[in-house]
Amino acid sequence: MIIPKGVDLKMENHLLRHYLATIAFRASKALTNIPKNFPDFETGKGVRKPLEILHHMSDVLTLACIAFEIKDEQNNEVQSWEKEIDRFYHQLEQLDEALAQNKFPTTLTIEQILQGPFADVMTHIGQLYTLRRLADSPVTGESFIKASITIGHIRY
Repeated sequence: MIIPKGVDLKMENHLLRHYLATIAFRASKALTNIPKNFPDFETGKGVRKPLEILHHMSDVLTLACIAFEIKDEQNNEVQSWEKEIDRFYHQLEQLDEALAQNKFPTTLTIEQILQGPFADVMTHIGQLYTLRRLADSPVTGESFIKASITIGHIRY
């Protein structure tokens, strides 16, 4: 990895790990206490089902794992809701562990990791929140500024 002059790797590591914990926290709100039919909830017009969105989120995180040289296989087949949740959190844990060991991406810049896979996953979490509301099971509102998000805490 080429480190631009003046970059504080410790600070970048801290922020990336905090962002991963934020993804995990927000995702937990969308993925837990769901109605039985939620994984296959359909809104029509080509909108992905929640299960398909969750699978895609893991596929996107696979790109980040590859950039960190984490061996992670892309799974083209959608699994059960529980297996997809495990896959998603497992990838977040692997990325957090890599950062905890002061590893950085080798094939993408930190900016590309943030603007690509990490931002994409956060966008899809927002889609799941919207689908929860449409499925008559909205996520309880809270102040995310005051949320208890802790670096290294991936499974909520």
